[in-house]
Amino acid sequence: MKRKLAFFLFLIYHAVQLQAQTHRFIYTRGKEIVLPNGKPFLIQGTNLGNWLVPEGYMFKFTSVNSARLINRNISELIGPEQARVFWKQFLQNYITEADIHYLKSLGMNSIRVPFNYRLFTNETYLGENNDQHGFELFDKLISWCKKENLYVLLDMHCAPGGQTGDNIDDGYGYPFLFDNEADQELTASIWKRIADRYKNEPIILGYDLLNEPIATYFDASHFNPKLEPLYKRIAAAIREVDKNHLLFLGGAQWDSNFKPFGPPFDDKLVYTFHKYWTAPTQKVVEDYMAFRDKYNVPIYCGETGENTDQWVDSFRTTLEKANIGWHFWPYKKIDNTRGIVQFPKPATYDTLINYTEINKNNFEDIRKARPKDMQAITKALDGFLQNCKFENCIPNEGYIRALGLSFKKIKE
Repeated sequence: MKRKLAFFLFLIYHAVQLQAQTHRFIYTRGKEIVLPNGKPFLIQGTNLGNWLVPEGYMFKFTSVNSARLINRNISELIGPEQARVFWKQFLQNYITEADIHYLKSLGMNSIRVPFNYRLFTNETYLGENNDQHGFELFDKLISWCKKENLYVLLDMHCAPGGQTGDNIDDGYGYPFLFDNEADQELTASIWKRIADRYKNEPIILGYDLLNEPIATYFDASHFNPKLEPLYKRIAAAIREVDKNHLLFLGGAQWDSNFKPFGPPFDDKLVYTFHKYWTAPTQKVVEDYMAFRDKYNVPIYCGETGENTDQWVDSFRTTLEKANIGWHFWPYKKIDNTRGIVQFPKPATYDTLINYTEINKNNFEDIRKARPKDMQAITKALDGFLQNCKFENCIPNEGYIRALGLSFKKIKE
């Protein structure tokens, strides 16, 4: 009997070892995300916010709060051709190989990369109208991350038609995606193209299919039942070409509500929630933990932060004690300690901010609002481009240590 038991255990051990050896990609095992070597993987990293999805508050703007509105205001000031030049330089300067190396040196194991679907169409976006632009940017970023062994989660922050209905999806103020067949087809087809491109790339952690769908301003009884069917449609398109990578599903109402979800429909699903400005206690994540227990699936916090160092430390500790991985938001901000690094605000930058705050309803308003000192505008934009470079950034020591990471200086 003992010999049979020993032989049985021997077979189980070698089966487990063989399974670990055959995995090339991160996968799921019950409630855990697992590395190819079979060891559990707790996501710990940051979001590359404001790079491929510029946001107004990250420029210190208020009412001009989406990429489309930011571009419109910059184009009004310096013309569309110079705006195109600005965005090209912005994309080159804001995130570089040095930024990625620094994030890895702090002790992170992954990054989440928000992107706009327009990078994969011929719609004009960030100075380009090239449906390969997104791949050009991703390929470069992924090559840097491969050197550092830093996993990459791709996040469709802005979907066709808009999935949220607020500035963060760079749309038109309503979640048209859920009611429009053409937008849904385009969303699925873009994800299929991305998945086909990276189906054999192990440094890709997975695909976050839709960021923060269905804001709280809209009729949940109408929109929420449409969320999981759309996820299934996107997932089916991805699985036609890529059966390797994890799929991350965000809840309704700003990635906060898992009630629209039924039993898992794929064996590589991770369910993601976002939490801002709550108490940093286990109580705020218990519903997600209950969902994890009910369906035996991994959960993860895709965005949180934007708070004091003390809060960041408390909530990060809460998440880790509950075995919940995290990507805190964001990596880099202008003149702000609530991120990994910050960079200085240019001396003439208030001139630019002031222009964006003027209500301009027609062309006469635009002409009247034009600053008399256009040199100050040029200096502000040029200063932003120079100051955001990695070598000009200042690490926020308190924030970094609050994340449990190893603080490193940028300049000695």
